[in-house]
Amino acid sequence: MLINCVAYQDGNKLADIPVAEISDYLEQPETFVWVALRDALPDELTTMQHEFGLHELAVEDASRGHQRPKIEEYGDSLFVVVKTIECRDGEVAVGEVDIFVGQNYVLSSRDGQSQQGFMGVRARAEQEPHMLRLGPAFVLYALMDAVVDRYFPVLDMLETELEKIEELIFTQGRQRDNIQRLYQLKGKVTTVRHVVAPLMEAVGRLHGGRVPSMCQDTQEYFRDVHDHLHRISASLDGIRDTIATAIQVNLSMTAIEESEVNKRLAAWAAIFAIVTAFAGLWGMNFKYMPELDWKFGYPMAICVMVGVCVYLHRRFKKAGWL
Repeated sequence: MLINCVAYQDGNKLADIPVAEISDYLEQPETFVWVALRDALPDELTTMQHEFGLHELAVEDASRGHQRPKIEEYGDSLFVVVKTIECRDGEVAVGEVDIFVGQNYVLSSRDGQSQQGFMGVRARAEQEPHMLRLGPAFVLYALMDAVVDRYFPVLDMLETELEKIEELIFTQGRQRDNIQRLYQLKGKVTTVRHVVAPLMEAVGRLHGGRVPSMCQDTQEYFRDVHDHLHRISASLDGIRDTIATAIQVNLSMTAIEESEVNKRLAAWAAIFAIVTAFAGLWGMNFKYMPELDWKFGYPMAICVMVGVCVYLHRRFKKAGWL
């Protein structure tokens, strides 16, 4: 679906134009066309391929979707795939934006998973005509910067969720629930990392060393995007390490709880073992047992058993087993 199709000249907006007139504006000097699509149909991509002269392999990747974040060069044009990340009911939703960039055009196509559009990006870019004079490369930077900036709220959500779990690690009876939540959080972090890591590697090719000719004047902007991705990657590494530590602490707490339970069971077993031993001794009904004919034998046996049990209970209590 076509969102908008706008022609720009010398950094200023000329007009919203129909698709059929794109080729006419591409022939004008200092002019480029910025087209935005959503859930592009094969026929729409084919039309854009003819208008802009897009490479067939790039069009094929865009039509299939589910691409890894990457930047590919096709002659004087670039094909860029970036992943969008959004928080939906505590879950991480991943979308995709495919961007075609040439000397005089920019074509972006996002899938339906990406609920946030780029109208704000276009509006901000149009308010800075001195930046739009840099051409399609600046538009590419603006789109990528907008996508990367939307990673930070997701990162904050992951850190907040981790902090909530950490507060419950030392709460008795929640170890199983904590382990489950930690592994779910680890899966979210892994999802985000699979988006950030390849994109960071790809953006590194747009500044310093050999860069595409159209990006020569915008290298510092792409370096800024690369720095943001590096910060996000470092934060993800920190979260992942903290999760691993939290899992180990949680398992240790589980072992400690089990040890405390075993101590209590062992203490009570020892107390009842003494009672059983005395009862078994005096329960042997032999004919010649001194205690059988003694009138104080039964009270004495009870007192001895109670006394020993009280003594053991106090010793176990003092030792922290009860």
